[in-house]
Amino acid sequence: MVPICFNKMLPDSDRFLLKKIARDAIHYGLANDTPMPLDTGCLPTSVLEKQASFVTLFIAGALRGCIGSLTAVYPLAEDVAKNAYAAAFRDHRFETIAEPSVADLEIHISVLSEPQIIPCNSEYSLLEQLHPGRDGLIIEDGQYRATFLPAVWDAIPSPERFVHELKRKAGLDKDYWSATLLCYRYHTETF
Repeated sequence: MVPICFNKMLPDSDRFLLKKIARDAIHYGLANDTPMPLDTGCLPTSVLEKQASFVTLFIAGALRGCIGSLTAVYPLAEDVAKNAYAAAFRDHRFETIAEPSVADLEIHISVLSEPQIIPCNSEYSLLEQLHPGRDGLIIEDGQYRATFLPAVWDAIPSPERFVHELKRKAGLDKDYWSATLLCYRYHTETF
């Protein structure tokens, strides 16, 4: 199996820029009730490579929204802008962000490596291959699909419970297993 790794880590300047883009996308969404168009002409090439990302929002330490993409379709800066807007205004688990809350938002961005299949024919085989605290996990079976970012290990450190909760998130029973169930791992650079 090819190890999962990033070609390079983002420099602090790109991290700062991506956080600014995320915050600007939320401000733009508040003012215009639509996603922010992004002028990529003035951005560094390092944030224009196609990469998948998740944007997670917190207020006073409490989750306030989390939306992302699992496959690299857009340039990273555009993906972050779209996901920041969606986390603030389209995460159906939460009320949309209101103006007074924006100043208190803590924004976390996770840039995903390319997901890699985990060859497994049982839940036990999957559990044996997981690296708690490091692996993000995607499960899918037909229309059922869900993911947990590696950061979720902080709240669910038990591999069995991690997998069971992810199955429930996907709409499957916690004891579900099928020959058609696919599992993928990925890593993140989170800031």
